[in-house]
Amino acid sequence: MRTLVLGGARSGKSAYAESLLAGPRPVRYVATLHAAGPDPETAARIRRHRARRPASWEVVEAGADLAAVLAATPPGHRLLVDGLTLWLAALLDRDPAPEAAFGPVLDRLKAAPEVVVVSEEVGGGIVPPDPLARRYVDLAGALNQRVAALCDRVVLVAAGLPLELKAAS
Repeated sequence: MRTLVLGGARSGKSAYAESLLAGPRPVRYVATLHAAGPDPETAARIRRHRARRPASWEVVEAGADLAAVLAATPPGHRLLVDGLTLWLAALLDRDPAPEAAFGPVLDRLKAAPEVVVVSEEVGGGIVPPDPLARRYVDLAGALNQRVAALCDRVVLVAAGLPLELKAAS
């Protein structure tokens, strides 16, 4: 089953996504934010995320190379990708037109037998005045829509509470 977990910043979406993969089967946690050199606040956030995950989970830092990491996932591993919007930000740092990178990632997500994808829902705020920020919001919205279309289940998390938007059939 493929599940997309959406939510705003600090909504509880990552903790909820992690709860979906509880159990003895192996999990590959694909982090899209590199831990090397972050600011102190980001480093603290990464430490909190690590502390709540089971030690048995394999953690891979993908950064902008998400498709390659997904392709290299061993058979039988469940995937947790956290998160798409951080991946998009890493892509935009490298290329102002990152849409070509979407297809390979979407193909890998579609082929995964069990994957939970976390992404920020960025469309609930004001339209940013900065052109790059508007581009990011546009791309994030388009990417979330494409991922939601290929997922069996979509859940929106707000204030730590999950609301199912699309149920598995």
